[in-house]
Amino acid sequence: MPWWQALAIVIGVVALMELTAYAAHRWIMHGKWGWGWHESHHQPRTGLFERNDYYAVVFAILSITLFAIATLTGTAWLFWVAAGITTYGLLYFLAHDGLVHNRLPFRIVPKGGYLQRLYQAHRLHHAVDGREGCVSFGFLYAPPIRDLKAQLKRPQPGADA
Repeated sequence: MPWWQALAIVIGVVALMELTAYAAHRWIMHGKWGWGWHESHHQPRTGLFERNDYYAVVFAILSITLFAIATLTGTAWLFWVAAGITTYGLLYFLAHDGLVHNRLPFRIVPKGGYLQRLYQAHRLHHAVDGREGCVSFGFLYAPPIRDLKAQLKRPQPGADA
C-alpha cells in the first residue's frame, strides 16, 4: 500500500474516532448506562487512575485486536485502521488527560488559539454538576466558547424554572 493511502486511512480514522468519541461521550458516558464509569471523571481524582479510564482500556483492546488480526491476515488497510485508533488515543491522552486534566508530570497552560479553546471548552463541560446539562462532548474539537457559554445559560429541559 502506498504511504499516502496509509496516511489517508490514519487521518480518516482519527476523524471518525472524534465523531465516535463525541457520540460515546454524550450518549453513553453521560447516559444512564455509562455514567457508572464516567462519573468518576466528574469528581476530584484521589489516585493515579479513575474508573473512567476503563473507556481507554476498551479502545486499547479494540486497537490491539485489530493490529493482531491485520498482522495474522496480512490485511494492510486494517493495520492502518488500528494505527488511526491508536493515534487518536495518543492525541486524546495528550489533549484531554494531559492538557486539560494535568495528568502529565508537567503542566501546559495554553495562552491562545486552538489549545486554549480546547482547554476552555472542556472546563465548561465540567462546569455542570452531574451528567445532565453539560456542553462540549468532543475531545479534539471544541465549539466556539461563546456558543458553549450561551448553551450553559439556557434553561435545561426538566430543570425547575
